[in-house]
Amino acid sequence: MNTVTQVLAKQQHHSFVWQAAIVALIIVLAVIALAYGPAGWDWRLAIAWPFSSETFGFTELQLQVVMQIRLPRLCIAMLIGAVLAQSGTATQSLCRNPLAEPGIIGISAGAAVFAVAVIAFAPRFGYSPDYILPYAAFAGALLTTYVVYTLANRNGDMQVITLILVGVAVNALAMALIGLFSFYADDNALRLINYWTLGSLAGATWPSIFQALPLLLLSLGGLYWRQSQINILLLGESEAKYLGIDTVRLKREIIIWVALGIGAAVALAGMIGFVGLVMPHIARLLVGPNLKQMLPLAMLLGALMLLLADWLAKVLVAPAELPIGIITAMIGAPLFVYLLLEQQRSKHD
Repeated sequence: MNTVTQVLAKQQHHSFVWQAAIVALIIVLAVIALAYGPAGWDWRLAIAWPFSSETFGFTELQLQVVMQIRLPRLCIAMLIGAVLAQSGTATQSLCRNPLAEPGIIGISAGAAVFAVAVIAFAPRFGYSPDYILPYAAFAGALLTTYVVYTLANRNGDMQVITLILVGVAVNALAMALIGLFSFYADDNALRLINYWTLGSLAGATWPSIFQALPLLLLSLGGLYWRQSQINILLLGESEAKYLGIDTVRLKREIIIWVALGIGAAVALAGMIGFVGLVMPHIARLLVGPNLKQMLPLAMLLGALMLLLADWLAKVLVAPAELPIGIITAMIGAPLFVYLLLEQQRSKHD
């Protein structure tokens, strides 16, 4: 018993060290995100924004740029990064497959279809898309998650090849529908759709954050609250039932929380892929598969990755800006191929 206790204590200490290191990196990147802009770099801007313009000698315009543009963008990057990484972890646990990720299996694309439909058609009926966009994206994510899960599930066993093939089909169908809706969109809506399907945090504002915040917090809180049961589900459905877990209800809840998070994230920043695939794997490599240590680390890594990707999006082609989805795809796609090959190799060994 003493040995088990010592091993658990060592794992917790190991996890704490990694979490502290990632938090330190997030703080460094947050300072850079607040202090860096097209006009140059001044680290004092990262701490000057809560004070009056006379305190640090900045103009009111400089402080407003930080408060109204950079700060909401920073908050959205961290929130969405954590949500995508947590949703990826939960999806992999639900499917019991490390290749399952909301972007790969079509959940993000399903959310995007509904959101694009709202952007393209809501103005024609006299409605502003801003107010219903998060809820439409949630509905699309929920429907897609249910369809993918049902089609790939056979007698409680998730078929990996079926899961990926269904994801490929859903993504292809979603791209076709987005193209069809774009055909009927006016010029203003078309520009928004093109900018938004590649993913970007450039449109971050305080009103958009507050509008989607309840959905994001519900997703974060719901999945985190259920992490112990999800941990047991990883052992297998029969084992979870034997330990008293209502697996049907748990899986239904996971689908709803993931759909809430992905829907709100897509509505805020468009389609940003591979964060939910890459971060859980890195967290698993660093602290092991136990969700008690792995899940918080994956969320922190997701926030860190999106902060870094957003910074690269701003500096690589300055003064223009790259869509953030391009950067996350360039990082995540090679890793996805590597993981796929590793899984196939392990089956043959």
